[in-house]
Amino acid sequence: MTTPSMLLDIHNATVFRDNKKVFDGFSLTVEPGQSTAIIGPNGAGKSTLLKLLSRELYPVVKDDSHVRILDQDRPILWELREKIGLVSPDLQQGFVPDVSGLGVVVSGLHNSIGLFHYQDVTEDQLCRGRQVLEELGIQNLANRIYRKMSTGQQRRCLLGRALVHNPDHLILDEPTSGLDLNATYHYLNTIRQLLQQGKTILLATHHIHEIPPEIERVVFIEDGKVLADGHKEDMLTDEWMTKLFKMPLKVSISNGFYQVLPA
Repeated sequence: MTTPSMLLDIHNATVFRDNKKVFDGFSLTVEPGQSTAIIGPNGAGKSTLLKLLSRELYPVVKDDSHVRILDQDRPILWELREKIGLVSPDLQQGFVPDVSGLGVVVSGLHNSIGLFHYQDVTEDQLCRGRQVLEELGIQNLANRIYRKMSTGQQRRCLLGRALVHNPDHLILDEPTSGLDLNATYHYLNTIRQLLQQGKTILLATHHIHEIPPEIERVVFIEDGKVLADGHKEDMLTDEWMTKLFKMPLKVSISNGFYQVLPA
């Protein structure tokens, strides 16, 4: 029986972003099936961690350091993006504005931020794109132009792009930022369904209401280091939230969702 690949294995990594050292001796592991929420204030290093996993950033090469993704030190980027889907604010903002909703989804099969004249888009790919749109309940967006969509509609199409390869793993960076309440809870419900189907999700946020009840592991990041790591019930407490965000906070729970308020 084959042992499942470790999704993420970082040991003693040093990572720069825009000439700034974000990680120095950073270590973290995520096992297969271990959906995890990465929580921290802005600038803590959450997005850097996800960019490291998606290979948008690379660590400094050192003998006593490694970053392994799916057990590989140097994964082939194309193969990696077939196994790990990504939705992030950077991707949303940088996407080609005149592509259709169907084009957004199908672009995931070409690893591009739109569809272009030189790409050979097959009927099978279009059929797969329509299937994903239907599975997400957004088939009405197939012909809608990306720039004319709401933020929530764009986010759902990008989720379809991430799912078009049917990957086992998803990376979600601030998944509901900029969404109104209706779009937020619709999106979170979709994420919950994916978790219940067995997807492993790595979610980075500073909003704890974004954490679906199905995610049980929480990692706190502060100033580029792991501050704490453990079960959600032990981590999402008044004391830890107050310490992480450096202000008096109180945590409440309803239907498996957590919320934080000023104490």
